[in-house]
Amino acid sequence: MINRLRSLLNLVFCLPAVAAVIAVASSAGAWAQQVASQPISPADSASATHSATVSASSMSSRVLACTACHGKEGRATPDGYFPRIAGKPAGYLANQLLNFRDGRRSYPQMTYLIEHLTDDYLREMAAHFAALDLPYPPPPAPQAPPAALERGRVLVQHGDAARSIPACVSCHGAAMTGVNPSIPGLLGLPRDYLNSQLGAWKTGQRRAHAPDCMADIAKQLTPDDVSAVSAWLAAQPVAAGGKPARALPAAMPVRCGGVAGVPVAAAAAAATAATTATTGSAAPALGAVR
Repeated sequence: MINRLRSLLNLVFCLPAVAAVIAVASSAGAWAQQVASQPISPADSASATHSATVSASSMSSRVLACTACHGKEGRATPDGYFPRIAGKPAGYLANQLLNFRDGRRSYPQMTYLIEHLTDDYLREMAAHFAALDLPYPPPPAPQAPPAALERGRVLVQHGDAARSIPACVSCHGAAMTGVNPSIPGLLGLPRDYLNSQLGAWKTGQRRAHAPDCMADIAKQLTPDDVSAVSAWLAAQPVAAGGKPARALPAAMPVRCGGVAGVPVAAAAAAATAATTATTGSAAPALGAVR
């Protein structure tokens, strides 16, 4: 029976999260036994009550389940599967939490943790991680031949107009550290994670607000393209501490759902507006990763 319960827990939580909860509970129990026999003055009681309230309301203590998988303070290393969330734009993180909760993204552990949380609470969590200013580790050694890395570099920096693939930098910024408030950076992420997300968009397992631009981009990429792009991105150092840019130097090439307040090239905006007027729904377009 015990083994069955353990296996069920493993499906829902990362083991480090369970260990963290057990450790906190054990420490709390030991502390309670130690102080139970000691006399408490009214002033001490008031102070203890205030401290307990502050501790309970601290967001850092309320997101321990997140850091169990995403790493201490959300700064996952390039060696793991889980992406870094520390320092990412708050709007992007909030969008992803809403996408997991509402079924546009699918990962059972994430859904289980946040399925009953409100929009405001998810935005508060996003703001907490977005405000963290933590250093990035050096990138791992390149994991692909030079020819593949060059192919990845060209797609990231220049795109492929013949296949309607915009350059990654045209939406994610020249430094590829993202743009506030809703466009994430592409550096400092594990190669396996980048591969899996592009694959999820190609197969429809990952979705975003319409128009779902990344789904359209991913469908234009071949498996070799995906491998080359992820290998090149994962091997790049993170510039400027990974801080998102305040704005793009030029309009995004196409419209992208979930990215509000960012100018879009006039032709793409006009085409989307015309399609919406004709069909009553926005046409799919290319744009920034969410």
